[in-house]
Amino acid sequence: MATIYNKNLIKTISAGAIGNVLEWYDFALYGYLAPIIADLFFPSDNPTISLIKTFGVFAAGFFMRPLGSLIFGHIGDKFGRKQALALSILVMAIATTLIGLLPTYQQIGIWAAVLLTILRLFQGLSVGGEYTTSVSFLVEHAPPNRRGTIGSFGLFGAVLGILLGSAVGAVLTGFLDKEALYSYGWRIAFLVGIPLGILGFYIRRKIEETPDFTQIKQEQSISKFPLIETLKIAPKEFLKNVGLSTLQAVSFYVLFVYLTTYYSKILGIPFSKALAINTVSMIVLVVFIPVMAFLSDLVGRKKVIISSILPVAVFSYPLFLLISSGDISKILFAHICFAFLTSGFMGTVPTVLVEMFPTKIRNTAYSVGYNLSLALFGGTAPLVVTYLIKVTGDILAPAYYLIIASVIALIIAFTLRETAFESLKK
Repeated sequence: MATIYNKNLIKTISAGAIGNVLEWYDFALYGYLAPIIADLFFPSDNPTISLIKTFGVFAAGFFMRPLGSLIFGHIGDKFGRKQALALSILVMAIATTLIGLLPTYQQIGIWAAVLLTILRLFQGLSVGGEYTTSVSFLVEHAPPNRRGTIGSFGLFGAVLGILLGSAVGAVLTGFLDKEALYSYGWRIAFLVGIPLGILGFYIRRKIEETPDFTQIKQEQSISKFPLIETLKIAPKEFLKNVGLSTLQAVSFYVLFVYLTTYYSKILGIPFSKALAINTVSMIVLVVFIPVMAFLSDLVGRKKVIISSILPVAVFSYPLFLLISSGDISKILFAHICFAFLTSGFMGTVPTVLVEMFPTKIRNTAYSVGYNLSLALFGGTAPLVVTYLIKVTGDILAPAYYLIIASVIALIIAFTLRETAFESLKK
């Protein structure tokens, strides 16, 4: 019996992680190819203006995330986590494939930018329901003493997908000349979404529903309006969800999406090297996410979260000083340090947020709060720091943004109740 259980659990973890790999590869690719997309879809005499427009569309995808979380969160709480996960990956695969087939500004003018924006909105809609639903799904399937470890595989898969996007970008920019990269190379990266999407949809259709959702379905205690019920019975937890997610949003999209462009446009480092630095750093992040999550199962979530956030607040400025030197070895060291420091709260916070809410509202409460924060502070992070650097002339502006987000998250972390050793709320 234990063997069957273990096999089923491994299958479930694989399905949750793989789905996130596929989803987040598709979504993050746009950020990594931003300098190329800026030239192809938003040409301008001023490269900074083109980049701001490109990141504006990047942010637009994030503004759809709260709506996506509301839709897919509701589906997950009403019809099951499995249904929401299968549908979200299908929407993402279609949108990403169409981006890879889009004509550029040179071919159809302003309509290229319009169509790109629309497809990014659909990507944002999909991602709004994908990641958080997968974490709820994994935590609900996990043994009580391994919820942190197993829940972390949602983010593990997401980071792995973003890492794959970074690696593909590094390979394409490293092996193709500029003409090939601009004519067809960037399209190859997006069109990989076709087989990945088919595979992901197939895997998601084969997974089993969670025991927690199955139980409330049998008891006929499914919430009719989970968002309204969330605001009635768990308003404080919902606000903590938004606040804690702020640091995850800002740190991830500044450190592991925006910095490739920062290296290239601000420091003048070749784009292929910038992507290579980011790829190495994200390997470190991927390795330590489950390690920190496992540690939270042993010593508690709160200790791991606080001991991770505090050094981010303290060391962001000196690490960005190293980065601003322009020295490749110093940049790589600083970026790896950021990866290690942020892995603590990134690997632990998702499970904490799931553990805050009862089953009948869990998917919606977590999804909407998390994605609201991601829309306000994650998708806008590259745009905000690009603008701050432009108006202040200070290339250390990203460090200040990270410090502010860290202080907010640290205050909230001290108010958390330890949930690692409690049963999931029913």
